[in-house]
Amino acid sequence: MASIAVNARFSATTCDRKTTEICRETLKSFMGLRKTSQNASISLTQSLTTSTPHFNPARRNFTSIKAGKSSPKVTGRNLRVAVIGGGPAGGAAAETLAKGGIETFLIERKMDNCKPCGGAIPLCMVGEFDLPLDIIDRRVTKMKMISPSNVAVDIGQTLKPDEYIGMVRREVLDQYLRERAEKAGTKVINGLFLKMDLPKEPNAPYVLHYSAYDGKTGGVGTKTTLEVDAVIGADGANSRVAKAIGAGDYDYAIAFQERIRIPDEKMVYYENLAEMYVGDDVSPDFYGWVFPKCDHVAVGTGTVTHKGDIKKFQVATRLRAKDKILGGKIIRVEAHPIPEHPRPKRLADRVALVGDAAGYVTKCSGEGIYFAAKSGRMCAEAIVEGSERGTRMVNETDLRNYLEKWDKTYWPTYKVLDILQKVFYRSNPAREAFVEMCADDYVQRMTFDSYLYKRVVPGNPIEDIKLAFNTIGSLVRANALRGEMNKITSL
Repeated sequence: MASIAVNARFSATTCDRKTTEICRETLKSFMGLRKTSQNASISLTQSLTTSTPHFNPARRNFTSIKAGKSSPKVTGRNLRVAVIGGGPAGGAAAETLAKGGIETFLIERKMDNCKPCGGAIPLCMVGEFDLPLDIIDRRVTKMKMISPSNVAVDIGQTLKPDEYIGMVRREVLDQYLRERAEKAGTKVINGLFLKMDLPKEPNAPYVLHYSAYDGKTGGVGTKTTLEVDAVIGADGANSRVAKAIGAGDYDYAIAFQERIRIPDEKMVYYENLAEMYVGDDVSPDFYGWVFPKCDHVAVGTGTVTHKGDIKKFQVATRLRAKDKILGGKIIRVEAHPIPEHPRPKRLADRVALVGDAAGYVTKCSGEGIYFAAKSGRMCAEAIVEGSERGTRMVNETDLRNYLEKWDKTYWPTYKVLDILQKVFYRSNPAREAFVEMCADDYVQRMTFDSYLYKRVVPGNPIEDIKLAFNTIGSLVRANALRGEMNKITSL
């Protein structure tokens, strides 16, 4: 999360020569895709909103899409929408649909799902989604960023007294959001989604096939079908909805996490503190973490490039935190894929993807909970509006409104964090520089303002210049250290 700091104010001038080349190569594909005035320079934010190697929101063909108001009225019933997946994205989408007059179905197989997730949520999510404080295990007001050489930087001094990062357990948060959707009118189905028959003519229904579990059929389930007018795929990184519409593949990370119950006297240390470890030992392209929960800590790591070594990285993460979790007992082991970038295709006709199914997880920080819930709500809002509260059929125009709004709001964040990961996670010296940079009060203030409230906060030009020089200095010192270490190892 500390990497979100530079998220708001990063520029290629903060790099050393080699790093600058990485930045330039990354930015090449962003230039020239959007017209600007002759006297205007292309800013990083402008260029980042136009392209990505995997998906370009600017390259769209609207010629075959009709206006939403031309859709026919739905007679004798309300619009029917199925939400596949009961995580934050699915729960938020289902609640919004049901409150908006849509006949809503939510299909989820694992009602007690404990996804291997750090569980950090920004402060703005608590208010925006009206979350009760009793589902938040811990209010984190302090963080430690720990470098490859175990230099620890304390983060959190700039937080205001009422500001914090919430720590939740996914099984608690997900259940709460599903139950709230059910109270709003959603029919929650304990079932395993299998496949979907696409309509063969305009406005014909989608036929969903799933195994229903009612507690009487054992582990087999009863084969069942359901006809709906539209579908929201919120079924995670391995989304079957995405496969059904040919949404394409994406790179993904493997997250591995152990829940460890540690002695009470050691739990006091993590009462309001979270730790993040960086280094080749814990992950070549991500970070390791120790996040506090209600009565235990979650210790984990992740990687895209070396998935086969994930257990080795997990052992290294435990070793880094050894003294602080000594005497702990592993109570649960979890692993799960995490998408690394949005899918090439996120909608087709009356089917849209949200959350992990769409690929909405940020680089560097690995944050996905808020973006999942937010995308689910935004997609549902587009359906409610386009259908005039369930009275009209929806079409691709309505769902594309959701994508347009999403990309405009969040695309710069995703692309800047992508660049930051390439710059600062590429070597241990770069990680040392990154941790050193996180000690700066200005960086911390920008970090938490950006993370807690999900907004890009205007910076101070003078402070930005100082940050640029400090970053260059950190990178130079780190590279000098690498040179000296190479000399020693070559003797």
